[in-house]
Amino acid sequence: MRRRDLLLGAAGLAAPALGLRAEENWPGQPLRLVVPFPPGAANDTLGRAIADQLSPRLGQTVVVENRAGAGGAVGAENVARSPADGYTLLLGHIGTLAVNPAIYPRLPYDVLKDFAPVAMIAMVPNVLVVHPKLPFRDVRGLVEHVRAHPGQLRYCSAGNGSAGHIVMLAFLNALGLEMEHVPYRGLGPALNDLVAGRVDVTLGGVPTVMPLVRQDMLRALAVSSAERVSSLPDVPTVAESVSPGFNVVPWYGIAAPAGTPAAIITRINQEVNASLNSPAVKERLEQEGAVPAPMTPEQFASLIRSELDRWARLIHAAGVTAN
Repeated sequence: MRRRDLLLGAAGLAAPALGLRAEENWPGQPLRLVVPFPPGAANDTLGRAIADQLSPRLGQTVVVENRAGAGGAVGAENVARSPADGYTLLLGHIGTLAVNPAIYPRLPYDVLKDFAPVAMIAMVPNVLVVHPKLPFRDVRGLVEHVRAHPGQLRYCSAGNGSAGHIVMLAFLNALGLEMEHVPYRGLGPALNDLVAGRVDVTLGGVPTVMPLVRQDMLRALAVSSAERVSSLPDVPTVAESVSPGFNVVPWYGIAAPAGTPAAIITRINQEVNASLNSPAVKERLEQEGAVPAPMTPEQFASLIRSELDRWARLIHAAGVTAN
């Protein structure tokens, strides 16, 4: 019995040691960063930017994988069900990690139970843009038109629960306006129809919509942040134009499956924050209208909890659903 007890005790000590060695040897293979929307949206742009930085820092390739569907729920579920070994990560955002629980009654993941917040990446103010054929030149003109013709204009988004959808929802709610929502499978197809004049307006991330504005294919009316965006100094804020205090800014960050070892989460967080603090990345993000926002995993977790409460109240009051 004594020999058996000793063998069992040795086995018990060996298991944590093996786990520790696995963490110490991490990463020993390429990582997968799941972006739960098609290429072309702001989260895809940011995901690829951060993957480019993490690859040399970790000594392993970080492969970006687009898994679109159900407002980001398809990709998010894929990560939630993946092994918690640090090799699968989610490029999460305000939609997948804060809004979807209030929109989808049968969401296939639980934000607080199935994910471990890893690192915040950036805040990305949205730009209110319209098709150039429309007569108004500023956001006040848009508001006056919508009030005179409720429900006439149609706004597009990357889908129910997408960043553009919820920022527009907050905008309409703040001003008591009505517009028809036309959801797409990603912001790329939505912008194609906006440029073609099949829909009228959207709120899109600065990195995605501004190239179209600079080519005069869209007209920028306002930004959703409390302050003007440094790369767009001539575009006023919604707050200064029509709705004092308005400040709704989508955010983007990395999450891992719940149970991912703390040492791995800490390592990824450190490398992401180091990337965000480097002058080259800061300049790149700010040129695209993204504001770097490094946080600890605990700070990111606190943000997610507060945003879950905030959007649940607004979405339930507005009666918005996935259908």
